[in-house]
Amino acid sequence: MTARAQTVIPAEAYEAYCALEGQLAVLLRRSRAISAEVGRAVHPELEPGAYSLLVRIDNAAPARPSDLAAYFRVGKATISRQVKVLEGLGLIGRQGDPLDGRVCLLVLTDEGRERLARARSARQERFYALLATWPRDDVRNLADMLARFNTLTATYERDQLPATAATAG
Repeated sequence: MTARAQTVIPAEAYEAYCALEGQLAVLLRRSRAISAEVGRAVHPELEPGAYSLLVRIDNAAPARPSDLAAYFRVGKATISRQVKVLEGLGLIGRQGDPLDGRVCLLVLTDEGRERLARARSARQERFYALLATWPRDDVRNLADMLARFNTLTATYERDQLPATAATAG
């Protein structure tokens, strides 16, 4: 096991980084709660983590289970279990890959697409109501900064974190 070099944060920046870390923790906690709520709006039996998988399948459709495992950095068995739940709820289906008959691709069913669209619409209305008092430029700036942060974290994950999570299980 190798130790990472300790990063020294200048004292004048430390407070800002601590404040950011604290606010991100609150945002992530609330985001998980909202995802669970939106997931239940899609289907009362939908597990909180399965909502993100459903959204990803819709965005990447048709989606390979192995690509989903890599995207979420989880094992193939984890994706397989969640896919079975989504199939059992009638939200997704499988189709053959025209390029490789051994591979199944995942797509939303009509029911899944309809339920997801309703949940997304409700989520968007919620964000609009929440931010309706903000100047439009502030909303754009927040979106731009979050996009920049998300790109940074994706690059960090790709370059710094072990890839074993995507191949496990």
